[in-house]
Amino acid sequence: MSAEGLELIGDLGLSAIREAGWEPSLVGGLTLGADPVAYAVARASRASPPIVDAFTVRKEPKSHGAKRQIEGCFVPGSKVVVVEDVVTSGQSALRAAEAVSDAGGVILAVLAVVDREEGGRERIEAAGLPLISLLSLADLGLPPKADP
Repeated sequence: MSAEGLELIGDLGLSAIREAGWEPSLVGGLTLGADPVAYAVARASRASPPIVDAFTVRKEPKSHGAKRQIEGCFVPGSKVVVVEDVVTSGQSALRAAEAVSDAGGVILAVLAVVDREEGGRERIEAAGLPLISLLSLADLGLPPKADP
């Protein structure tokens, strides 16, 4: 969450989204891991329109007030790229995608900062969602998780 890291992730994330040909109006995902990624991409889009706004998916709907599960700029019908800091099992991205879809959003794809190469990509793609990761464990020079 450093200013330098947010600038870097925002620029790289926005570039990856545009290079993929995705045209979302929003980016967001399951709190807390997706929040800085979404906000960084949204901020980067201010300097390089078209603007992409952000949203957050709560783990559970609020129990009071408007009782929303999605906060931010989301409206039904929005074209969305779900973002994630790290993809491990893929469950967080799929949970966010389900909440957005249930609320009337159109899921275009998933963008992750790091793919830990532990099966998450395969689960996300099996659900019919394309996934781009900015980095993998191999890119970082780290070995894959050893099988137990």
